[in-house]
Amino acid sequence: MAGGRKSKYQTHVEPKLLLIEAWARDGMIQEDIAKKLGVAMSSFSEYKNKYPELSEALKRGQEVIDVQVENALLKRAMGYRYDEVTCEYGEETKRVTKEVQPDVTAQIFWLKNRKPDVWRDKKEVDANVRAAKLEDLL
Repeated sequence: MAGGRKSKYQTHVEPKLLLIEAWARDGMIQEDIAKKLGVAMSSFSEYKNKYPELSEALKRGQEVIDVQVENALLKRAMGYRYDEVTCEYGEETKRVTKEVQPDVTAQIFWLKNRKPDVWRDKKEVDANVRAAKLEDLL
């Protein structure tokens, strides 16, 4: 394409790599990202294979936020301490260490998702029971 027209990747996608990462981080699916960029999904898929910076932006956006949320959920489930600092007139006047108790709801959510075979509400039961005739019961 030397001296020719720029591709849609160069005009529609490449200038928006940071936005694409943010959209992926916000949970937008790739079909919607392609539509928002004005690019066909088939072209978007080709661009992901041809331009590693696009696939990396998508990957960073999707993975980073998942890890951050997992870490926050685990922290909330386990409880934590933090320092509360009070400032007056721009100077620190008091520092108090506070404790956030473990959150049972976060613990339940974590366990149901991490160990569903043990913590799932609904248990799988084998209901292979032979129906008895009324005469057999009498």
